[in-house]
Amino acid sequence: MRRNRFTQLSQHPFWAVLIIFAGITASYNANANDDYLMQQVHQFLYEETQTLGEEVVIDLRPPSPHLPECVQPEPFLPNANQAPLGRVSVGVRCGEGSRQVRYLQAQIDVIGNYVVAARDIERGTLITSNMLSERGGNLGDLSAQALTAEEDIVGKVAQRSIRSGSAFLAQYLQAPDLIERGQRVTVIAQGSAFRVSREGEALESGALGDQVRVRFGSREIMTARVASEGILVVDF
Repeated sequence: MRRNRFTQLSQHPFWAVLIIFAGITASYNANANDDYLMQQVHQFLYEETQTLGEEVVIDLRPPSPHLPECVQPEPFLPNANQAPLGRVSVGVRCGEGSRQVRYLQAQIDVIGNYVVAARDIERGTLITSNMLSERGGNLGDLSAQALTAEEDIVGKVAQRSIRSGSAFLAQYLQAPDLIERGQRVTVIAQGSAFRVSREGEALESGALGDQVRVRFGSREIMTARVASEGILVVDF
C-alpha cells in the first residue's frame, strides 16, 4: 500500500522535531506580539488615569487569538470626552497609516475622592461650595456622567432635586444664564491691536461660553460669546 509522502516524513524523528519546533515558534511569536500590544495599551491607560485618584487598578483583557498581528499599535479612547473609569473599550490603530482598528476591553478601578451633596438640594438651586462634601471610594463604581471635582459643580443650577449623599450627574446640572433674551448688552470686539465696544440687544439667552445672536439697530445681527453677566465678546 502506498502511503502519503508527508505522512512518511512526519513519522521520521527529525521531521517530527522540525514540525514541533515550528509550532512552538509560531506560538511564541504570537504571544510576544500580544504581550507587546498589551503593554502599549496598559501604559496608555495608566497615563490617562494617573491623575484621577490615589490608586489605579487596570484589568486588561487580552486580544482575540484569531486576530492578525497589530503592527505599530496606537491606542486611543473612542470617547475622549469621558473619563476612562469602570468598563472601558480601548481602540488600537494598527499597521502602516493606522488603517486597521481593533478594540480591547478593560476594567479600570480608581480609588480617590469625589464630591457628593452635603444636604438635599432642590430643583432650581444655584449650587455653592457649602452644599458639597467629599467622599472616598472607587470612582469606577460611579456613573459615567458623574462629576467628581468641585469646580465642575459650583455655580451650576440643579435641574432636578438632588438627595443628600448623592453624586452630581452632568445631565442634571446647567450653567446659569448670564444673558437674557431681550437684554441690553455690551459687545466687545477685540483683536491683537484693537478693542472696541458697542451696545446691542440679545436675541437669545445664554450661559458662560455660549454663542448668542445680538442685534444692533434694526438690521445688523452678529454672533458673540458670553463672557460675563451682560458682556459678550467677538474675537478677531
